[in-house]
Amino acid sequence: MLEQIKETASSILAECRSWGGAWGEGPEVGIILGTGLGGLVEHIEITAAIEYKDIPGFPVSTVSGHKGRLIFGTLGGKRVVAMQGRFHFYEGWTPQQIVFPVRVMKFLGIRTLFVSNASGGVNPDFHTGDIMVITDHINLIPNPLVGPNIEELGPRFPDMHGCYDPGLIALAKKIATVENISLQFGVYVGGTGPTYETQAEYKYFGAIGGDAAGMSTTPEVIAARHLGIPVFGASIITNIGLSDETGDHEDVQRQGALAEKKMTKLFTKIIENL
Repeated sequence: MLEQIKETASSILAECRSWGGAWGEGPEVGIILGTGLGGLVEHIEITAAIEYKDIPGFPVSTVSGHKGRLIFGTLGGKRVVAMQGRFHFYEGWTPQQIVFPVRVMKFLGIRTLFVSNASGGVNPDFHTGDIMVITDHINLIPNPLVGPNIEELGPRFPDMHGCYDPGLIALAKKIATVENISLQFGVYVGGTGPTYETQAEYKYFGAIGGDAAGMSTTPEVIAARHLGIPVFGASIITNIGLSDETGDHEDVQRQGALAEKKMTKLFTKIIENL
């Protein structure tokens, strides 16, 4: 696994160096764009885009709304690499395959990771279209660190306290105040999917401390924490779980698009201030 990670990173870095200038050092910031949030790419000054299928060792996303490209460019004055489409446990990928891109981005040189997703609201005070800054998570997806530990990636027993960086959360609060962006804050519950949650499951998630629930993100954050990468995470609340709404992927995408401008501004301003 480690050799494949290094091989993939080396292949990508060779392309970065061919672009000249500061790209010889690779990207500084990694971004994982979730369902309905791919439009952030339109705000990146794109240097290059590489299809997942053309990257050695990369899985290929099969989900509608996930295009499947690594985007390289500049956002907020920083060199960024953005995943336009992520991988999910429900697609049949192993947890290790899901986090493979995060590990590759570490070897590309990123120093901060931004993750986003669409999620169902568990907290009764939330509304459709809200942006929730993730302050912590509850992982119900098989852990990507199960198996032999690779010491070069991180310790056998990584501490998950503060896995969503408190400094970045504080910065988000300041920026939201200045930019008049309303934010919620809470705990994200990552489940396997692909079924949308039952009413009983939403009640359970609330009882164990969750504020929003989705089908991604937690494995990637676990891998980033293992690697020592600070993480900022945010969810767009696309439906309220204990309402009479039913799950619909197209509506999730529509709601994500409506909140996308606020999320884009928030991410861009945080990156500017890193």
